[in-house]
Amino acid sequence: MMRVNLVNIFEQSVSEAEVTIENGLISAILIFGPENATLPYALPGFVDAHVHIESSMLTPAQFARLAVVHGTVATVSDPHEIANVLGIEGVHYMIADGKRVPFKFCFGAPSCVPATVFETAGATINAEDVRQLLASDDIGYLAEVMNFPGVLGGDPDMLAKIAWAKHFDKPADGHAPGLRGQQAEAYANAGLSTDHECFTYAEAREKIDYGVKILIREGSAARNFEALIPLLSEFPEKIMFCSDDKHPDSLVVGHINLLVKRALEQGHSLWDVLKAASLNPITHYNLPVGLLRQGDAADFIVVNNLDDFDIIQTWLDGELIAENGTSLIPNLPSNHINQFDCKRKNAEDFQCKANQTASQLRVIEALEGHLITNQLTEPIPMKDGLIVADPDRDILKIAVVNRYRDSTPEIAFIRNFGLKTGAIASTVAHDSHNIIVVGCDDASIAEAVNLLIDAKGGISAVGEGQKLKLELPIAGLMTDRDGYEVAAEYTKMDEFVKGSLHSTLQSPYMTLSFMALLVIPSLKLSDKGLFNGDKFEFVSLTI
Repeated sequence: MMRVNLVNIFEQSVSEAEVTIENGLISAILIFGPENATLPYALPGFVDAHVHIESSMLTPAQFARLAVVHGTVATVSDPHEIANVLGIEGVHYMIADGKRVPFKFCFGAPSCVPATVFETAGATINAEDVRQLLASDDIGYLAEVMNFPGVLGGDPDMLAKIAWAKHFDKPADGHAPGLRGQQAEAYANAGLSTDHECFTYAEAREKIDYGVKILIREGSAARNFEALIPLLSEFPEKIMFCSDDKHPDSLVVGHINLLVKRALEQGHSLWDVLKAASLNPITHYNLPVGLLRQGDAADFIVVNNLDDFDIIQTWLDGELIAENGTSLIPNLPSNHINQFDCKRKNAEDFQCKANQTASQLRVIEALEGHLITNQLTEPIPMKDGLIVADPDRDILKIAVVNRYRDSTPEIAFIRNFGLKTGAIASTVAHDSHNIIVVGCDDASIAEAVNLLIDAKGGISAVGEGQKLKLELPIAGLMTDRDGYEVAAEYTKMDEFVKGSLHSTLQSPYMTLSFMALLVIPSLKLSDKGLFNGDKFEFVSLTI
């Protein structure tokens, strides 16, 4: 039995109560009267309504160890990162690993593997594969449908996947950045029920009118909280909180609890905030997560008060899994699976010959805190007949190397990474997870890439006479090392990139990982070439 102030999200009341737990369920709730300020507060646990676990660089088991400390009891998780590397085998890997720990993962059936035909992935998931996944009780929904041109254009495979979600009565997640007007309405009418890609109030407001629920995203790369949080008080039933992508250093600091605190500090109703953080995702995705009612699973958190919202305890199925900032989930090793088959590169592989008739260079403009990019044109920086990086103008070389077979790297140029020396590389490169690298010179670029080829996955940085790497041996995306150790090592590398290499980005590795994501405009790079995401076509490097 536990004596607490019970936060009842349905009656919107707070009462002193005694909660009895038996066999993982809340067997009885005895109400004594008004809240007692000397007691802590019990309330429903938090849910991340859309996250790619792989973005934490941790296995599901390790992710859970860190998340529960912040009051997270469940996630709605799209495993399409590992699916792009290993297909259905990767999806089953995530499910099996998540079942090893006390945490409620709701995995989706990846809908866009590969994300486009304009890149090389390690696997394909077709409509029949999606049917098999959705037929399983382990799969709760159709994961984000990024190929909105396919939906609008009536692509049979894409529409079949959505139809299977309807057949199994499971939600279908949307993904339509910047889509407005009749196209946005048609996309919603096709059966897509959510969108986590809105980055303006007007876009989100319009999509709500079309019946779409809006996920307010605040992750390690994309941060839309400030732009979208006014929607919470206007449409409390239509809003959820999510991170989308959460790197290990930020997961150590906090999770959905940070959005709860920020919303409350801005004056939003406790009840609206708890709907976004708990009730709405639980009901929308039909999650088996308790909401502090008699007969519910005993999933809840205990906080010191409703102002500070400091997490004292996290409970799941009646088991105490975190207390006073310490995870009580055991540190478990996981099996390693991967797909990686390319040869080491040399500096000459990254040379870029100039078109003698061209005068302008297309340059990707990376934007802090956003997944979208802009397209710039700049005078071509030349040396000895080659197009080269120009760190003084913040024009750096970016390359994508196919990790699944040996091939010639694709080269482009990018602004706003701010590196003055060296290079950084990663095999976390949405969505196909080839090797992506940004650098100031070809030798550094080759060195950063080869560190990852030798390790068969990870992130690397070279410069100022140093070579750093964080190995990610599971699909080139994750490690089963202790999450706190990984966060510390990642932080060390992040500080090196921003300090010694002088990157001006807040999250250089997270931003790097999205520079090959073709489905988000405007200019990106794949292992097949420079790609215009607005027109969905390849474009030339020079003009």
